[in-house]
Amino acid sequence: MRKACEEKTIPEQMELKMEFIEGEMDELKGDTLPFGYTGYIRKKISFMIISSILLFLLLIYSIAVGAASVSFSDVVAALLGYDVGNISTIVWNIRLPRALAAIVSGIGLSVAGVALQSILRNPLGSPYTLGISHAAAFGAAFSVIVLGSGTMRSTGADAVMLNNPYMTTAVAFIFSMIATFILIAIAKYRNASPEVMILTGVALASLFTAGTMFLQYFADDVQLAAVVFWTFGDVGRADWGDLGILTAIVVPSMLYFLINRWNYNAIDAGDETARGLGVNVEKVRLWGMLVASLMTAFIVAFLGVIGFVGLVCPHMARRFVGDEQRFLLPASCLTGGLLLLGADTAARLMLAPHELPVAILTAFMGAPLFLYLLIRGYQH
Repeated sequence: MRKACEEKTIPEQMELKMEFIEGEMDELKGDTLPFGYTGYIRKKISFMIISSILLFLLLIYSIAVGAASVSFSDVVAALLGYDVGNISTIVWNIRLPRALAAIVSGIGLSVAGVALQSILRNPLGSPYTLGISHAAAFGAAFSVIVLGSGTMRSTGADAVMLNNPYMTTAVAFIFSMIATFILIAIAKYRNASPEVMILTGVALASLFTAGTMFLQYFADDVQLAAVVFWTFGDVGRADWGDLGILTAIVVPSMLYFLINRWNYNAIDAGDETARGLGVNVEKVRLWGMLVASLMTAFIVAFLGVIGFVGLVCPHMARRFVGDEQRFLLPASCLTGGLLLLGADTAARLMLAPHELPVAILTAFMGAPLFLYLLIRGYQH
C-alpha cells in the first residue's frame, strides 16, 4: 500500500488511501458501509440536481415577471427564437442578460467565498467580510472620479456607464490585490486566528470605505452621483458585453478551483497535514487568493458591491453536502446563482415599477447569518 501510494500523484494517493480505508471498514462492517456510502453520495448529487432544476425554473420566472408581465409560453417562444413582437425585445435585451448576470456573479462570489474559507481555514471568510470587495470598490471609484472612466446617465439601472471598463477593472484589481497581500501577510504572521483575520477585514473595509468617501468629497455633482449609484450593487446595469466578460473570468476561475479541490481538502485538515501530503500550501494559498480577488474585482467593477453572497451560500451548501470540496464547490455555485437571482427578482417586484438594488436585499439576508456564525464561533 505504501509503495503504491509513493508512485502516484497527490490526488491519486488520497483516492487510493480512501479506497484502502473503505475496504478495511467494509471487512469490519460487512455490506452496510457500501450501501451507506452510496446513499451518502446520492444525497449530495440529488441536492445538486434539484438545485439545477430550481435554478432553471427561477430563470424562466425571473424573465416572465416585472413591470410588463410576460406569459411563460411567450418567454419560451422568445427564447426558442420565435418572433413575438416587443416581448422578444424585452426578453433578449433587458431581462435575459440581467438574469444571467445574476447567476454568473452569484456563482463567482460564492465560489470565491468557498475558496477563501478553505484557504484561510476561516468559516467567516468571503470577499466582502475580508475587505476585498471594498478595496475593489475604492479602486473602481478612483478610476471613475480621478481617471474619468465613468459618466452619468439620467435614469434607471443604467445610471453609470463605464467609458473604459478595462481600466476600471484593472484599477479595481490592483487595489483588491493590495488588500489580498495584506491578508496573506497577516495570515503568515504567527498563524493569525480566524478572529484576527475577520478584524483585519473590518479594518481594511473601513480604510477603503474612508478612501472612497474622501474621493466623493472632492468630486463634482456628476461624479458623485455616478459613484453613489454605481456602488449600489445592481445586476440590472449588465448588458451582453458585460456578461460575456464576466463569464470569461468566472468560468475559468471556477474550473481552477475545481481542479484544486483535493488541495483545499488537504488544507482543511491543517497546513502540516497538507504539507505531509505534498501540497505546496503557500503556493496554493497565494494563487487561490489571487484568482478569488480577480473574480471579485471584475464583478465589483461591472456590478458594484454585492455583499454576503460569498459568505451565505457556502454555509447553505454545507448544510446539505458537507465540507468535501468536490461536492461543496459545485453546490455552492448553484446556491449562489439561486440566491442572487432570487434576490434580484424579489428586488424588482417589491417596489414595482421601481427597482431596488439587489445589494440591499443580500445585506439584509447576510448580516444576521454573519452574526450567527460569529457568535457560534466564539462559543466553540
